[in-house]
Amino acid sequence: MSKSNFSEEFKRDAVRQITERVYPVAEVSQRQGVSPHSLYEWKKKFSLVCANQGNDQSEEIRQLKKELARVTEERDILKKVTAYFARDAK
Repeated sequence: MSKSNFSEEFKRDAVRQITERVYPVAEVSQRQGVSPHSLYEWKKKFSLVCANQGNDQSEEIRQLKKELARVTEERDILKKVTAYFARDAK
């Protein structure tokens, strides 16, 4: 049995069909001409890569939420101050 070399893009596309488009592994395997075992291996490989990227994204999301809370608080304070001075101007 010969070992075929598939490009990274081909592998990622096949895994995306399974994970994002939710096609059955057997169907993708048959359409792409790849063994189900290979698809499961590629899925495992790319999920580890995505997990590392996910940690970076989680940290960025945490920082953005913190900044959003601060900016929202500043906005609310400014609204109250504006209402206060508008009331005194009458």
